[in-house]
Amino acid sequence: MAYDIELMRHSLAHVMAAAVKKLHPEVKFAGGPAIENGFYYDFDTEYRFSEEDFAKIEKEMRDLIKSNGRFEQKIVSLDEAKEIFADQPYKMEWLNEYDSAGEKLSIYTFRDFTDLCRGPHVESSKDLPRDGFKIRSVAGAYWKGDSKNKMLQRIYVDAFASKDELDNFLKMQEEAAARDNRKLGKDMDLFHFEPEYAPGAVFWHDKGYKMYRRLIEYVRARQERAGYQEISTPAVMDRCLWERSGHWAKYGEHNYSGKTQDGKVFCIKPMSCPGGMLVFGHGLRSYKDLPLYMAEFGKVHRYEAAGGLSGLMRVREFTQDDAHIFCTEEQLEEEVVKILKFIKDIYGKFGFDKISMKLATRKESEFRIGSDEIWDKAEGALKAALDKNGIEYEIAEGDAAFYGPKIDNYLKDSMGRVWQCGTVQLDMNLPERFDLSYVGEDGEKHRPIMLHRAMLGSIERFMGVLLESTGGNLPLWLSPEPVVVAPISEKYADYANQVVADLRAAGVNTHADLRDEKVNYKIRELSLAKTPIIAVVGEKEMADKTVTLRKLGQEKQEVMPLDQFVAMMHDAVKMPL
Repeated sequence: MAYDIELMRHSLAHVMAAAVKKLHPEVKFAGGPAIENGFYYDFDTEYRFSEEDFAKIEKEMRDLIKSNGRFEQKIVSLDEAKEIFADQPYKMEWLNEYDSAGEKLSIYTFRDFTDLCRGPHVESSKDLPRDGFKIRSVAGAYWKGDSKNKMLQRIYVDAFASKDELDNFLKMQEEAAARDNRKLGKDMDLFHFEPEYAPGAVFWHDKGYKMYRRLIEYVRARQERAGYQEISTPAVMDRCLWERSGHWAKYGEHNYSGKTQDGKVFCIKPMSCPGGMLVFGHGLRSYKDLPLYMAEFGKVHRYEAAGGLSGLMRVREFTQDDAHIFCTEEQLEEEVVKILKFIKDIYGKFGFDKISMKLATRKESEFRIGSDEIWDKAEGALKAALDKNGIEYEIAEGDAAFYGPKIDNYLKDSMGRVWQCGTVQLDMNLPERFDLSYVGEDGEKHRPIMLHRAMLGSIERFMGVLLESTGGNLPLWLSPEPVVVAPISEKYADYANQVVADLRAAGVNTHADLRDEKVNYKIRELSLAKTPIIAVVGEKEMADKTVTLRKLGQEKQEVMPLDQFVAMMHDAVKMPL
């Protein structure tokens, strides 16, 4: 039977709940929806689920599926529902909060399990796959997502329409685990984390910091060629600045702040925008200065819940390649298109050629600033820029920033995963709040339009995406150490050091592996560390002034004259401007 995958996953969630109830009759049920790649369900029980329980639950689910049980819907009143779920506190809490105004409620029963549910479901469990699901993990989850409530046990399940689809997904997950930025960070000696002392902050090692700096240097070089000014604003500023911008009302609970002896409250910078406003507002600006491109590699700090931290992908301290473009209304369309082309070209240099865009529009929120008239104008301007230039995009309703609509850029990595990195955001509100102006051709003051722009976004996150997409096999120009020289024995250490000296003189970062180990051991260790090129030297290489090259991921070796190799590496490590 053909059916919607989400419908199948939703039905399987009920089957799992029924299986858990059969194995643990005392369990209390919270709920669980279908999610990407599967579903989850939250349970409250004194019994602690572990991986040892997964096979038992899966077997019980398969037995229930084989029984061809029906999913039967019943429409009941609020009072009837309370009677049915009298022994289920989480269902009762929901019912007690539910203002039905006479509306009927839907419940579904599968075998011995009944749940509040709008549906729909498959007709019978015979329509569900018996071997297309696998329990992934169990984790703690607060009831209603509130840390003040009780911690429940959430069982996650991967679910697909067939075993082949499940196997393909699990294979991808294994590959993703092998490419996890935290694993590669350790294997390549790039960085580590200290959750006890600085959760969500990166401890950069020499190689990782070289790569981090290289990313910034590349963006900086491209920006300078494009006419950007670079500024730097304070890391600690008065809270009133964030109140003026509106960021405090929206993100105050995520800010790091503290009171000084004079009674003022200061914040560690959570974003660079207000600082950029103050720089633009310092001194007199003319229409001849516009468009004005102002960039900042701002290190920002935002509190993220500990459970949400994930390697380089989600941290509490990170650097944004932020920029603010101040322009006139007449210049707006051209500048938007120029930024989007800039971002796309930057991504291409890193090997990302599949880029998609979403136009994020307003949502009704107490934190949204600006009039509907301004928002209509801003959204219309971005849409016109995209439409007039034939740029494909989707609409993301309600995903705008609190100060204006935006165009988010999504890149697809080598594993088919999609990441949101770059963005261009149209802001007609903050220039008003900071009373920014320029002197027009008519000699009068005018309000500029501002575009927020990030290309890589968070340097840390982009680095994580790049590491995982390449599996650590980085382009030579970005690799922190593109070549290591490995002598066969200590007898050839002098020649190895000569090779290193020649490479360094050509601007190539390298060193000689002079450990008292066999060369095959060195090659294996250096390959695990994702060294792009290993230059092996021995008696023949020293006599012929050559090197034997082993490239990462290739079995074939190549012998090359030393001077030719040095010249090749000199060119290979140049940034692709």
